[in-house]
Amino acid sequence: MTSARLRPVHLVVVLALVAVSFVVGMVTGAARISPGQVAAVLLDRLPLVSLDTGLLPVQESLLIELRLPRVLCGALVGGLLAVAGAGYQGVFRNPLADPYLLGAAAGAGLGATVVIGYFGGTEALVPVAAFVGALAGVALAYLLGTAAGRRGTANLVLAGVAVSSFLAAAQTFVQQARVDELRRIYSWIMGQLIADWGQLAMVAPYALVGIVVLLMHARLLDVLSVGDDEAAALGLHPVRVRLAVLVAASLATASAVAVSGLIGFVGIVVPHIVRRLAGGGNRIVIPLSTLGGAAFMMLTDVAARTLVSPAELPIGVVTAFVGAPIFVLVLRATRVVTP
Repeated sequence: MTSARLRPVHLVVVLALVAVSFVVGMVTGAARISPGQVAAVLLDRLPLVSLDTGLLPVQESLLIELRLPRVLCGALVGGLLAVAGAGYQGVFRNPLADPYLLGAAAGAGLGATVVIGYFGGTEALVPVAAFVGALAGVALAYLLGTAAGRRGTANLVLAGVAVSSFLAAAQTFVQQARVDELRRIYSWIMGQLIADWGQLAMVAPYALVGIVVLLMHARLLDVLSVGDDEAAALGLHPVRVRLAVLVAASLATASAVAVSGLIGFVGIVVPHIVRRLAGGGNRIVIPLSTLGGAAFMMLTDVAARTLVSPAELPIGVVTAFVGAPIFVLVLRATRVVTP
């Protein structure tokens, strides 16, 4: 069992990276606004604070109603996907485990596709349907994986593959039946960070629960790494710990895809970078992945907005360009441990 603990220097560095990424995200755009003006606008919103921001009302509205929720959405989605990936990797003891491993992506894709295809004018239903679909996909995979009475991680992975294949086929069927909405469906599938305050408020409570539970179980995952028998001798219940982590990671994943669509590689790349730079214990990987994922996604969103300006790339395309080469390096450097 690893005794590695989170070092303050690592936490300070990652927090600084988050702060820099936030500022870069807020100042980047067609309207040129300085970091000082951004700080003034944000401080002016505090109670008992009144500042002259030097900006026109339309510029302030741009910052508060468009850029700020988008940057916060990027931070939330990146943190959720990264911490979910770290949680899954801790449970399966495999650094290649993905937040979408147990059918969350396929369930979310089917839910969003059905709403876009058959209820095209109801934009508010898309994140709700994606959230419900992601949780339903994971629940179905868990039920199938434990139907035989065995709760091994290998059974869960196989059940997740089967459920994902079935739900993906159902999604394809809906797409073929509603070809007039294919453009909007593929736009959602490729990932997007066009969120508003209402969507953030909807998923924030679930996201908070998922992150807190995963942080609380980081030490227990380190104990489980010595083996189930040894962990049980220390007073742990391995099945309960794994179930709690799987539920929390799935809740985090569902919260992320509800507001962003399907964005790949974040849950693999960020935890791997954290392990390489700071250490492999879950007490290190889980909290730093949460913050590192937030910074990664905010910077990725800046790239998506600027690389082909004035057009905009789907953020899933950018994460794939960045994440795929790193994933290959992870694959080559990793000896996969069979669950």
